[in-house]
Amino acid sequence: MGRLIGRTFPRRILAPSGRPGAGCRRPSLEVGLLLPLSGAAGLWGPSGLACAQLAVEQWNAAGGQRGREVRLTVIDASDESETLESHLDEGLEAGAFDAVVGMHTSSVRQRAIAAIDGRVPFVYTPLYEGGPMPPGVFAIGETPEAQLLPAIAVVSARHGLRRWSLLGNDYIWPRRSHRLAGQAIAQAGGEVVASRFEPLGRCDIGRALDEIRRQRADAVLISLIGQDAIDFNRAFADAGLARSVVRLSCAIEENGLLGMGPNRTEGLYVASGYFASLSDERNAAFRERYWTRFGERAPALNALGQSVYEGVSFLRGMLAGGRREDASIDFDSVRDVRWRDNARKATPVWLAQAAGMRFEVMQQLPPR
Repeated sequence: MGRLIGRTFPRRILAPSGRPGAGCRRPSLEVGLLLPLSGAAGLWGPSGLACAQLAVEQWNAAGGQRGREVRLTVIDASDESETLESHLDEGLEAGAFDAVVGMHTSSVRQRAIAAIDGRVPFVYTPLYEGGPMPPGVFAIGETPEAQLLPAIAVVSARHGLRRWSLLGNDYIWPRRSHRLAGQAIAQAGGEVVASRFEPLGRCDIGRALDEIRRQRADAVLISLIGQDAIDFNRAFADAGLARSVVRLSCAIEENGLLGMGPNRTEGLYVASGYFASLSDERNAAFRERYWTRFGERAPALNALGQSVYEGVSFLRGMLAGGRREDASIDFDSVRDVRWRDNARKATPVWLAQAAGMRFEVMQQLPPR
């Protein structure tokens, strides 16, 4: 059903032109799957792959793409990857991909968009910073306006927060998120007393903690990702700050809690489009399918992995051409996402508080 690209691209036997041509209809629909398999975001990969496999198996069980088997080719989309562009370009030049689905950082997305160059549809699945996309790029994830800003308002009111420290990795999603966060914090009666961006995989945690103490912050917005977020939150709790400083994140998921450990999550809030602990019927059915397929040792269900399931399902719905009465794409969304275009979509978002090794969902955040 799928394969993994390593250091060299395994070429296919194609039509003489290098692409499947008229009279040479390929018997399978080939989907390139971009996932971080190493580096700071590498912990996202296993759950993303499992969720993609689940979606593709369901697609094929229903007859595939008009009788064609759907197959995945996984490409490492880590920020640290030096071969992403060459693997994408070689594959596209060889006609080996009919579409691409990607779950990775926005900095990798920018690289992927340049390499794909509109040659095939590209479905980008996770939360991101918003803004326009080139034609042929379909972004189905949450943006700060729907995710971060309502969370700041709710958490600020709940705890009477006034002094915020902002800490993120140094790329486009944290930078735009923090610009918007500053406005929302001011509207909630607070102020930003410190702001810092750290290189991915090289976060100066000690310096960040010192700044939080020195500025007497009572809240910290954490826009670090992957292993950086785990390392910071462990050090934060070990330094005794969890008892007095509230934490808010939009990118910490169940793998992050596992990495932190049960005694380091006090006072941690997360705003997300999905939690494994959501108790509605859609998620109950999704969890049952997932655990039945992959068993007790499966990667932890989380927002980023689930977004890959929805990305593959979105591609399926888009290729089928189905539209709902509100003109949104008809696809299997665990959260009932409604997508008309990148600027017009409804992505439900929930606020949860960490409780040991799980998230307790508090409320659905109001749309803005």
